[in-house]
Amino acid sequence: MRHLRGMPAFDDTAARLRACRLCRDSPLYGPPLPQEPRPIVQGSATARLCIASQAPGTRAHRTGQPFTDPSGVRLRSWLGLDEAQFYDAARVAIVPMGSCFPGLDAKGGDRPPRRECAERWRAELFSGLPDLELILVIGQYAQGWHLGRMEGGLTGTVRRWREILAEPRRPRVLPLPHPSWRNNGWLKREPWFEAELLPVLRAEVARVLAE
Repeated sequence: MRHLRGMPAFDDTAARLRACRLCRDSPLYGPPLPQEPRPIVQGSATARLCIASQAPGTRAHRTGQPFTDPSGVRLRSWLGLDEAQFYDAARVAIVPMGSCFPGLDAKGGDRPPRRECAERWRAELFSGLPDLELILVIGQYAQGWHLGRMEGGLTGTVRRWREILAEPRRPRVLPLPHPSWRNNGWLKREPWFEAELLPVLRAEVARVLAE
């Protein structure tokens, strides 16, 4: 298995991540995780596409598999992938900003990803993904990590998708909103997303996975 010299292979890092209990036993930011940690991550050293997501939801926490909910159905539709393709770890990595379900806030929504997770694991995980060609950065937390300062917030960042995709970096990066039903209003207000961005997204995903 190929990986960057001096860095652990992805499978080694993922195995240690799945055993991590940092946010429960030694939290650095806020109270401990309110439930038993169940870190979720997918990938391998041969992955060509990475979905840089936010954090697992309640269903993913129960099943141990990412995007096993209506958000996953919508995301797979956006990408033009069926479940078998989406969960093929040899070609598709799924690396959330927080690998554990962060719990619910007072309004019943998901809390933000735990900061400890990205600080401890993210760089090491990506060092074990040397063949990545494209990273899809979903939501504000992933976009902030991978792209830095977000002018105009999430909407402004996603609106600049052509500019970001054309930047001379490897792997290339493409920003997306979260596919949650909570963003239905956003999708209605921003019709260019489905009309202009989605066709390019599907073409890019098909090309990257076919190589």
